[in-house]
Amino acid sequence: MTRDEFGARFRQRFVDPAFDAEREALARLEQIAWEAFHAGRKAPITVKAGAGFADPDYDLSREWRDLRQRLDDAQARWSNAETPSRVLLINASPRNDGSCPGEMSKTWRLMKMARAACEAEGATVDELDLSRLTSDYDRHIHPCKGCVSTAMPLCHWPCSCYPNHASGQTNDWMGDIYELWVRAHGVLLLTPVHWYQATSPLKLMMDRLVCADGGNPDPTSTQGKKAQLAREMELKGWDYPKHLAGRVYGLVVHGDVAGIDGTRRALSDWLDWMGLQDAGFGARLERYIGYYEPYASSHDALDADLCVQDEVRRAARAVARSVGLMRAGLMKDGAAGLPQPRTK
Repeated sequence: MTRDEFGARFRQRFVDPAFDAEREALARLEQIAWEAFHAGRKAPITVKAGAGFADPDYDLSREWRDLRQRLDDAQARWSNAETPSRVLLINASPRNDGSCPGEMSKTWRLMKMARAACEAEGATVDELDLSRLTSDYDRHIHPCKGCVSTAMPLCHWPCSCYPNHASGQTNDWMGDIYELWVRAHGVLLLTPVHWYQATSPLKLMMDRLVCADGGNPDPTSTQGKKAQLAREMELKGWDYPKHLAGRVYGLVVHGDVAGIDGTRRALSDWLDWMGLQDAGFGARLERYIGYYEPYASSHDALDADLCVQDEVRRAARAVARSVGLMRAGLMKDGAAGLPQPRTK
């Protein structure tokens, strides 16, 4: 990227005439940002990795080290039988009343119904509203860079690709999202169908969760992103640790014309692959709401469909109850502990 192109992109954030009085200050900041980009200062603040890492003297990103500690603490709480059971509810619709439509989504409404049902079963509930990507200031889930396709150990748990301060790839939401997933005993994912597929925010989160399925918890072992070291590690034998295994899941997929079956199956396959266990047939729901009816009256269609509302509540209760069974050791995967002919 040329200096002129970099400057044009930097200044796009400040086209509002309200910034005119600070153009000289912005020019100085632009030059600092250019120098950081040109030098590749991805992680300008680092700390020594310390004990427990392959290379204790390696300079780790302080932000990554702090996130790793948060996830370790969350996993310890998850493993503690004395902690309350937690269910994570995920609204994967991008529509909300703070973005262009100025209206809540049906998925958000279904999530609130699910919350009440989970709480009635005694579960503590966390909500992850992915629609905030479309309405919050400078909130991002940056795209996966595909490190895993070079070699699995190059994909770090949690993801170390972001923040990249040199490229301005900051305010990445995934750190908080990883923590929500780790501390959850159960997850209920609610999503509409967009063009026969998962929604854009949901797919961004899914791709960035690849590090939870086989990711390397020690970036010092690959000296950051040294591809050859990662290849050598994988070829010597990699165990593909499943960092979210042992959690329970449910799904609510809804649409208005087509695509609910394929989307629900794809999401089930994804969660199964990561080592989560479904909460039963009733917790894997796919339904049309207002089939071939106008979009303009879709909320009315949801209001009228009392059965689908009750089915969503039932799915949520199934997840909450299955969490209790799982934690009591009464719900197990029959294949658990059996040797795997091949792993990936």
